[in-house]
Amino acid sequence: MMKPRSDLKPNTFDNENTPLVTANGFREYDARWLFGKELNLLGVQALGLGLGTYFREVGATKVVTGHDYRSYSLSIKQALTLGLLNAGCEVLDIGLATTPACYYAQFALDAPAVAMVTASHNENGWTGVKMGANKPLTFGPDEITRLKEIVLGGHGETRPGGRYQFVENFREQYMAAVTNGHKLSRPIKVVAACGNGTSSAFAPEALRRIGAEVIPMDTELDYTFPKYNPNPEDLHMLHAMADAVRAHKAELCLGFDGDGDRCGVVDDRGEEIFADKVGVLLARDLSSRIPNAQFVVDVKSTAIYTIDPVLKKNGVRTDYWKTGHSYIKRRTAELKAVAGFEKSGHYFFNPPVGRGYDDALVAAIAVLEMLDRAGGKKMSELEATLPKTWSSPTMAPFCPDDAKYKVVDAITKEYEGLKARGEKVLGQSIASIVTVNGVRVTLDDGTWCLARASSNKPSLVVVVESPTSETAMRAIFKDLDGRLSKHPEVGAYDQKI
Repeated sequence: MMKPRSDLKPNTFDNENTPLVTANGFREYDARWLFGKELNLLGVQALGLGLGTYFREVGATKVVTGHDYRSYSLSIKQALTLGLLNAGCEVLDIGLATTPACYYAQFALDAPAVAMVTASHNENGWTGVKMGANKPLTFGPDEITRLKEIVLGGHGETRPGGRYQFVENFREQYMAAVTNGHKLSRPIKVVAACGNGTSSAFAPEALRRIGAEVIPMDTELDYTFPKYNPNPEDLHMLHAMADAVRAHKAELCLGFDGDGDRCGVVDDRGEEIFADKVGVLLARDLSSRIPNAQFVVDVKSTAIYTIDPVLKKNGVRTDYWKTGHSYIKRRTAELKAVAGFEKSGHYFFNPPVGRGYDDALVAAIAVLEMLDRAGGKKMSELEATLPKTWSSPTMAPFCPDDAKYKVVDAITKEYEGLKARGEKVLGQSIASIVTVNGVRVTLDDGTWCLARASSNKPSLVVVVESPTSETAMRAIFKDLDGRLSKHPEVGAYDQKI
């Protein structure tokens, strides 16, 4: 196949005969493009050839593929499969699936590699691939860099021996694996919100199988996403989830993203519990049964992990690490932690709870079982026992891909300069600056802010929290936002506090 180009235009002769692959689609740990504008079907085929070439380099030529529910995902998977076959790979296609079902297939079908076609929670128009060659891990920057070199350099190698198999009824095999051995002691009334995405075909039934009373919400497959994007961090979906809990007098709502690897929680009052705080509750539950448990959380997560008296009493150790499902998954495996949690709603459970990868159904069942063990307490009552903090949602001001890292570097240097000179922020000294992923600045009273570059979209990521007051939380946001506003590349926020 010829070397891909990045300058092709739709509705042209060249676009029908030449691969289109833009460099910006190769992200830190997976791949995302605007289909048609940044990637065409021949480009997907070139991606498959390059990916298959990489799989051959590392000795992982048996590959599981699946696709999410979008109007174009099946076509993209077929083009990717053609490239993988041309590279000499054995492809096991499980059909329409959530990303975790694809991860599970690596174990069930004894396949070292995975290539899941999904745009995750991105809006329609986006596509991408989540990849791995060493279960349960997925690609990190080194693997993505090598793949990018192969694809954009036109170094994909055609080999004989490609083989294709469609695995029939794999959905049932996955559903049984997720639900077997789990049974609630009472029928917890739960709203299952799927945003008409892929999880619609999985989540409601899985929760019913473990004995929950399920109220389905937007669980008809519809790739137009008629109401809102299936993203349990999006305020439109969260508001709808809250309304449903109140309307049905449910005990909670569990929301699932577009490819089923993230789970959001709204409590019995219709109030969102951010996933990092749900993680604290799960850590309490798990550490009560597992002595000296260790957990991994991302840098967007609450500081409660370090101050919670219950976790301290249980001897819990918490490691703050880079945001991103691939990073947290890998760190959780390296440290042999009980689990890893991300504020975005990715939960990674090592055995015996899970298999090390992020699965929203495994997380949802863990939440329901935690509630089942709580002696009749409601989710809101469990949350009320946590140390009080005021937290923002994850906010994403626009920033071009070619500028976002420079902006974060500048903000980092600005705060580091303030700390070095002993200058105060909001009348307080800077207690610490963590730069493992962007910059997280903590003041003396525990109030903190985070700015980092998004790994999969042209935007920054901003989170703030304070253990003292909502006023302090808003003040630290105003301070950070004022510094970001000095950079003209930074545009509008998707949402603000």
